[in-house]
Amino acid sequence: MLSATAMLGGACSSGLSYPETAREDVKDEYFGVEVADPYRWLENDTTQQVAQWVEKQNALTNTYLANIPFREQLQKRISQLFNFDVESVPSYSGRYYTYFRKEGLNNQSILYVKDSLNGEERVLLDPNKLSTDGTVALSSTAISNDSKYLAYAIADAGSDWNTIYVLDMATGEKLSDELRWVKFSSIAWCGDGFYYSRYNAPEAGKELSNINQFHKLYFHRIGETQDKDVLVYENKQAPLRNVFGTTTDDESYLFIGETESTEGNTLFVKDLRKNSSLTQLVEGFDYSYSFVGNVGAEAYFVTNAQAPRYRLVKINLSDPAKVKWEDVIPEQESVLTSVTMAGGKFAATFMVDAASRLSIYSLAGAKISDIDLGAYGTVGGVSGRMEDSVMFYNFSSFTVPSVVYSCNVNTGATEEFFRPKFDFDFAKYTVEQQFYTSKDGTKIPLFIVHRSDLKKDGTNPTLLYGYGGFNISLTPWFSTSRLAWLEQGGVYAIANLRGGGEYGESWHQAGTKLNKQNVFDDFIAAAEYLIAEKYTSSKMLAIQGGSNGGLLIGAVTNQRPDLFRVAIPQVGVMDMLRYQKFTIGWAWAGDYGTSEDSEESFKYLYAYSPLHNIRTDVQYPAVLVMTGDHDDRVVPAHSFKYIAELQYKQPKGAPKLVRIETRAGHGAGKPTALAIAELADMYAFVFHNMGVTPKF
Repeated sequence: MLSATAMLGGACSSGLSYPETAREDVKDEYFGVEVADPYRWLENDTTQQVAQWVEKQNALTNTYLANIPFREQLQKRISQLFNFDVESVPSYSGRYYTYFRKEGLNNQSILYVKDSLNGEERVLLDPNKLSTDGTVALSSTAISNDSKYLAYAIADAGSDWNTIYVLDMATGEKLSDELRWVKFSSIAWCGDGFYYSRYNAPEAGKELSNINQFHKLYFHRIGETQDKDVLVYENKQAPLRNVFGTTTDDESYLFIGETESTEGNTLFVKDLRKNSSLTQLVEGFDYSYSFVGNVGAEAYFVTNAQAPRYRLVKINLSDPAKVKWEDVIPEQESVLTSVTMAGGKFAATFMVDAASRLSIYSLAGAKISDIDLGAYGTVGGVSGRMEDSVMFYNFSSFTVPSVVYSCNVNTGATEEFFRPKFDFDFAKYTVEQQFYTSKDGTKIPLFIVHRSDLKKDGTNPTLLYGYGGFNISLTPWFSTSRLAWLEQGGVYAIANLRGGGEYGESWHQAGTKLNKQNVFDDFIAAAEYLIAEKYTSSKMLAIQGGSNGGLLIGAVTNQRPDLFRVAIPQVGVMDMLRYQKFTIGWAWAGDYGTSEDSEESFKYLYAYSPLHNIRTDVQYPAVLVMTGDHDDRVVPAHSFKYIAELQYKQPKGAPKLVRIETRAGHGAGKPTALAIAELADMYAFVFHNMGVTPKF
């Protein structure tokens, strides 16, 4: 039973009265410091009490948003902008070309197949038919090396839990195979089956919140039931690790890796031709090793071992001692982000000041040519095979929708393969990259997108986005979601904060653990730069970030509430003292540290944790927290507890609301209809609280 001690938010200047949120007398002790956790009950997100609380919060938010007069028109315009076709890079299996196409306002992309590039296409798998509301999505696919079968993983309502099925490539017939409780898994084909990773079935009712432990690697043979799958690898001594399997295209070798966090892995190899025992290639978790491909016993890996900006190494699997590893593409000033083998060569993607560069190298590591990309942008989805001289890649930028190109790796000649048809005048917009100075003197890149006729008079509505964590780089990529903002005269800015991977591992480490405050300082300095340069003012500045970026928004709102007019923390990590106790949260300790590591770690986390540092001595900006009830990556309890405390400590002033999407998770696979509705609500909230009325 919840205690009778409860909070009822008083009448706000915005005219809102917040729902009651009961406060319990719950306390934890960390290194002699007592910390109250009055909303612990909100962690039990399957209870009736929490369901009622969610219903009341959503009712308040929906009423508020419904009273914004231009919300409906905004949603209509966003729908128009989303109504176009986009294709993925094609992939060749040796017999079939497969690719995805997202058509118009369909909720999910459809998987198509062709016998040849110019052949007739047919639908191989249409996820739109898997549910009536579009919330069942494809999360991964893998075609067998003989092109007979497609294994595909399905996610329901945005959950990280997947179920793997198999279909016949020639007929499209779905087979009897069904593999459940799959999470964070590759699909690695070998002969008449594949390797995959899963957990034991979770406790009923706690599927979306219980900690994930004892990840295992299995082999599944086509046509057999899951209970007959062969356990290939487990580590009973280390429950908080993930394990993954990768096979070479010639099915000669199996690589098995373990991870303890989001970066760094051990590496084992097994010669499948001899059914040999495992040989350990790499110990420890200090560095990452990503398999690229092989030529016989010579295997190639991208790694940051002794190379913070990454290098490509060759390992002879017949004699894999580290002293005999060879550099193929040594570490360079720019960051090596990916390598693909195609036509007997390497296609290497680099990152220079947060933008992509693409180059062709020989197998010996000699640079052959650079591919002219023509603009700041991002290369993705490079697809090729050693047997084929043509590879494919896509390129996008803030004002360039994702274009697919074919490239002859022998000549370097490129041809446009697919370009979306778009009803938007991109010529009216410009992209600039500036460098500003953070608190400690570090230069930080900042991309700024706006209309070409922008006047720097401090009156422009501006949306500043950031992430700053887990070695993830924010390069210039296209998103339809920004167009409705830009065409209303809005400025869109992305700061390349420390904690990301824009300048390699040292840049990442500079924003982790006891350096995490650097990330917040970098973001605050970006806001100050935009204001000082008269792109905007604090009254016209909104900030947005998701997941680790949601943590960022929560932290900087606490630290500098005067600097922003609106804050949008999405699916954020808000309770830094307990994040590791839910689902896969333990894997984030490499970036954050935990409250249990040491007194120093606890005090550092406690000092910036968004939940624990909400202030009462200042007025906060308008806040719209956004989360999903099926988020089992960053459980919604983070957002629930944060908004409850925010409403308790900031009952007056600008609105503090939460938008809780049902049948939605952390973001992957979100159907188009939900994405449009969410975006319309976010922009309506931002414009309304800036006093801006969009023109249609």
